[in-house]
Amino acid sequence: MSEIYMPRLSDTMEEGVISSWQKQLGDKVSPGDVLVEIETDKAVMEYEAFDEGYLIQQTVSAGDTVPIGAVIGILGDTPDATPPAPAEQSAQPEEKTETGAQQTETVAEAAPQADSTTGSAATSGTDGQERGRTSPLARRLAREYGLDINTIQGSGPKGRVVRADIEAAANARGTSSAAGGESPATTQPAAPAAPAAAESDDGRDSEEVSLSNVRKVIARRMAEAKQEVPHFYLRRTIDAEPLREFRTQINNQLADTGVKVSFNDLIIKAVASVLRRHPAVNSSWVDGRLLRHNRVNIGVAVAIEGGLVVPVIRDADRTSVSDIAVQVRELAEKARNNKLTPQDMSAGTFSVSNLGMFGVDSFSAVINPPEAAILAVGAMRPEAVVHNNELAVRNTLSLELSVDHRAVDGATGAEYLRELAEVLEHPMRIVV
Repeated sequence: MSEIYMPRLSDTMEEGVISSWQKQLGDKVSPGDVLVEIETDKAVMEYEAFDEGYLIQQTVSAGDTVPIGAVIGILGDTPDATPPAPAEQSAQPEEKTETGAQQTETVAEAAPQADSTTGSAATSGTDGQERGRTSPLARRLAREYGLDINTIQGSGPKGRVVRADIEAAANARGTSSAAGGESPATTQPAAPAAPAAAESDDGRDSEEVSLSNVRKVIARRMAEAKQEVPHFYLRRTIDAEPLREFRTQINNQLADTGVKVSFNDLIIKAVASVLRRHPAVNSSWVDGRLLRHNRVNIGVAVAIEGGLVVPVIRDADRTSVSDIAVQVRELAEKARNNKLTPQDMSAGTFSVSNLGMFGVDSFSAVINPPEAAILAVGAMRPEAVVHNNELAVRNTLSLELSVDHRAVDGATGAEYLRELAEVLEHPMRIVV
């Protein structure tokens, strides 16, 4: 008999959400089989089995939020094996594990100790038994609604109390209270206040939206970036007519290959090539230390439902434009299908965020720590400009460089943006 623990699937992950169980109670499990899909702070990822056996217990249900190291399931030698009592379940994995294709690591230090808030540590008595049949999310919601979870009938596996049970009990209590009766879902003498979002009617008819781990991490990291990273911004508008013509030529030459290069692909390649000549911008400020990166890995911001992810094109300065085009599309597709791995989103040294396809003229992007800079790209627009001493209508493109002033000085950033603009205005330099 072996326990299945919530793994650490990314370097910033602190907890995971059970997206769906791929193996059900009684199913045969072999090493390498996908047991469960877990929503991390970056993506929904598959978690593979290491041991052979039968899934005899799911200690958490779909939708539950679980801390790293908590027991999420039990494998038995036979499909009808009896799971151990909650007090007998180990609170900590004995060794580090790695998930093969996903390269996932469970860090022993992150396993919970005897903490009543996790529900995964060894406990004894009635309290321990109750925690064994409830999820951390259910207990948190019960506290928020002011419910006694011990009085709620569970509808999950083995009678486990899950989110739906808590919400049903809260709704039942609200109906009962409105009728002047006593709530059957709680033994509290008076009906406690509901969660903060529903405490009072502020005239806006608001409702709380459940947050994905991706959205939580975006909020936390962006707040930290703006609070801790001293941003400064450099702006430049370039003549994009040569870039537009160059893209047309490249795509005509690639017509037989099925590869189509976008403006963003050309910008990514140009950004990487110029970074190779300006290594001071390809750096990071980490814990009071300045790190200069020898590899040029470009993060590409991709909008997905419920958030934003930044997969990375590694060694973009040494990668052809056509290969960049292929990689960007593959990574974007993986992002939309929640199939990105931590490796797809790690080791970035500089990022590009392009909102031009949404018609945005220009914007100021927030740096993605610990990178020292990010380039914001606006829409290509025809404008009246002076060209060869004559007034003409030409396509222009707005660029804005956000820079961490701890790592890069203003003049250094300006020199980088100046050369990047020159390369984009003479795009043959992108590929030579």
